[in-house]
Amino acid sequence: MSGSEYPLLLEPITLAGRAVRNRVAHASMSTRYSRNQEIAPRLVRYHANRAAGGAGLIVTEPLAVLPWHDQSHRPALFKPNARDALARWADAVESQDCRLLGQFQDSGRGHREAGRSQQAWAPSALPDDLSWTMPREMPRHRIHEAIEHFGKGARRLEEAGFSGVELSAGHGHLFHQFLSPAANRRDDEYGGDLEGRTRFLRELIEIITSSCKDNFILGLKLPGTDGIPGGIDHPESARITARLAKVGGFHYLVYCDGSHSNALEAHIPDMSHPRAPYVERHAAVAASAPDVPLMALGLITDPAEAEGILASGKAQMVALGRPLVTDAAWVKKAAQGRQSEIRYCVSCNTCWATIVERKPILCDNNPRLSKADEVDYWPRLAGRKRRVVVAGAGPAGLEAGWVAAARGHEVTVFGASERPGGKAYLHARLPGGENVSSVYDYQEMAAAKAGATVHLGVRAGIGDMLHCEPDVVVLAGGATMLWPCGWPEEWRGFVFDIRVVSQEMLDRPEESIDGTAVLWDQDHTLATYAAAELLAERFSRLVIATPRERLASDVGLATRQGIYRRLYGMPNVEVVLLSGIHADSALDEGRVSCRNVLNDSLLEIGDLALLTWSGSRAPNDELAAPLRAEGMEVVCVGDCDMPRTLLAATSDGHALGRSL
Repeated sequence: MSGSEYPLLLEPITLAGRAVRNRVAHASMSTRYSRNQEIAPRLVRYHANRAAGGAGLIVTEPLAVLPWHDQSHRPALFKPNARDALARWADAVESQDCRLLGQFQDSGRGHREAGRSQQAWAPSALPDDLSWTMPREMPRHRIHEAIEHFGKGARRLEEAGFSGVELSAGHGHLFHQFLSPAANRRDDEYGGDLEGRTRFLRELIEIITSSCKDNFILGLKLPGTDGIPGGIDHPESARITARLAKVGGFHYLVYCDGSHSNALEAHIPDMSHPRAPYVERHAAVAASAPDVPLMALGLITDPAEAEGILASGKAQMVALGRPLVTDAAWVKKAAQGRQSEIRYCVSCNTCWATIVERKPILCDNNPRLSKADEVDYWPRLAGRKRRVVVAGAGPAGLEAGWVAAARGHEVTVFGASERPGGKAYLHARLPGGENVSSVYDYQEMAAAKAGATVHLGVRAGIGDMLHCEPDVVVLAGGATMLWPCGWPEEWRGFVFDIRVVSQEMLDRPEESIDGTAVLWDQDHTLATYAAAELLAERFSRLVIATPRERLASDVGLATRQGIYRRLYGMPNVEVVLLSGIHADSALDEGRVSCRNVLNDSLLEIGDLALLTWSGSRAPNDELAAPLRAEGMEVVCVGDCDMPRTLLAATSDGHALGRSL
């Protein structure tokens, strides 16, 4: 292995006397692979894959340790047969020279899923800032019971072969709530001043260190700033860190911003944030414990970024969550100088959105997530070579094309645009969309590596496809936005959909317009709001109207909060809910009327410079029937089959490529 480009990233480090082979830790990520609190084989395989892919240390998802931890998806430490299952889990990771740490956490009053928690305990009977869950105040005996169980849990993990535990005292969970002046209003020894508010965590550290051997790693995740008025900011976090450092007993620190509040999106920053946004501030806070290694966390996706952070001395390790979900072999590929072959994280938070919707974790850019052959995946050769033509070079077509070519088929891909990516290329050029290019960049590389022939700038017709004498034709030409129902036909000549308008704006980057743009939103996906931000930058006023009761209904909660924060923070943006565009609007006079879908009231918007829409799409499958009439086997994939999401495009394209 080369490793010369990332010497610091690949350098070993010692924690609690245990050797960790490099500076890359897999941050805790919930998978929801477990049912009935069992340690599922798929969960074990997920972590074993990341150990095989080169990670130096892995922190599990939160474990069920306490008697009231009854969530079905949390792996439990004290169920029947758990001891043997824990040992198998540890061996699957540790046998590959990777340290495995279990995460201890209780959500307390915090709740990110739909509805409210019915079983919440908290330091004080105060509602959750996000879900309004009303917890019960923990009496002293319940605190002591929790501390005792966590101590026993740590001992059980050590006996099973785990290298340590991480205490998650951030993200607005229970330990965080005890630390926070806003959440902890107790007047006993577990509340009040800094001494009282840190007592629960100090006693947890003490019982774990006394229950386990000296070489049992104890990591500590703390809040950087939680975004709650009167809560924890960076100066307060530094004071907490200094107090805990006096006790010691922990072997690394990692900080996280955000909480169960309107700052939720800060704990999983998307591409609307700058890259690695927390490194400087968290390094300043960690200076209060100068002898404890610090893990940098938050929107670090590239090996060069990680190496630069270590080189700056701002951290001694890097914690990656979503990037290691996307590519289990991220470390291995970096070490071998194959960083161009990494499937990079899109930072879209599809993974997070699926788990809070109570579904097993999914990824837009990793169709092989947790499969047995996931690590450094390359398809097996097919038993029979076929000629395959793919019409469309977006994520679905390119995914199907490169996988089919890697299986040994003779593949020709036609793309109408001069660049790969289809509509994803447009999204990648919009505000906050940069990392979408990670999907088709990898696919383009893989297609070239697999020997596929890719013709860009060619809108292939039936003759072009038949000339290739294909055994199968894959139609992946995407979808076209439908003209909104009820809009006058005479508007078609000067009212265009958001994709056309966005492309026009991007082609004229210097243009700004003094007037009002109206975007009618019937789509509610991420790309629409990226385009809305572009319109807000170019027009003096933007009005977003939607027939739904809120914006971004089809976007995960944390990302949706970020969209709201940005749009509602722009003084020239207005939002009109539960409204459609009235067909009698006088566009020629510079006016458009929004009609409330419930009471038919009208809101007139003047100074109109642009009306556009983002709505339902129809598949571009018009070539399917003629090709089948020619005797061709035809398969539609991605939006050309059914307009859906980027996740569907990559997963369906991948499955099709493997089936050929």
